[in-house]
Amino acid sequence: MDDHPEPSTLRVFVALAPPDDAKDELARALEPAYATYLRLRWNRIEDWHITLAFLGELPSTAVPPLRSALAGQAASHPALRLGLRGGGHFDHRLLWAGIDGDLEGLHLLAADVRDLVRSCGIEFRDRPLHPHLTLARSRRDDPTSVPQVAAGLSGFVGRPWRTDHLHLVGSNIGRGPGPIHYRDIAAWRLGASGRPPGELGELGAADGDGGEGLG
Repeated sequence: MDDHPEPSTLRVFVALAPPDDAKDELARALEPAYATYLRLRWNRIEDWHITLAFLGELPSTAVPPLRSALAGQAASHPALRLGLRGGGHFDHRLLWAGIDGDLEGLHLLAADVRDLVRSCGIEFRDRPLHPHLTLARSRRDDPTSVPQVAAGLSGFVGRPWRTDHLHLVGSNIGRGPGPIHYRDIAAWRLGASGRPPGELGELGAADGDGGEGLG
């Protein structure tokens, strides 16, 4: 008997992932905040991603055609030079780290990914792209912690990195109680247009360039 059947639905997003050394550098800068702001709900470092398109909850049957289409999309875009810079917040409750570098290329990639998703017949909430890593959320009765940590990140500048892979990420459980955890469904090397789509880049979560999760 299969004790862990595949879920009938997945929460899915398309993202880029910073490498481990870039995430470790930011985590070290956050150590004072980790020790001081104990009531914040900090995201796991494994869950830091730059989300390009959040698709929400999809039936598992929608994933294979999306996976095939994204393989070709990744091959047609070059790798990006990005870095982490500063911090901010949404509505005083969601803390984020900012993204610097080739933002024009990042926005172009995100726009093409979103157009491709729609061409696959998948409807999603198409919010304006504000590239960031989600770091923490505050409780409703705590309107000050997140802005204070964001202000402390204002001078942070991380070392740049080369973003080589496009990731398709999904939850490993369907709708139900308990926290939702994420894993790479697949990842493809950017700029691999000289290879047949899918030949290079369909990776497990342990094989990618930045782990798993929601950013």
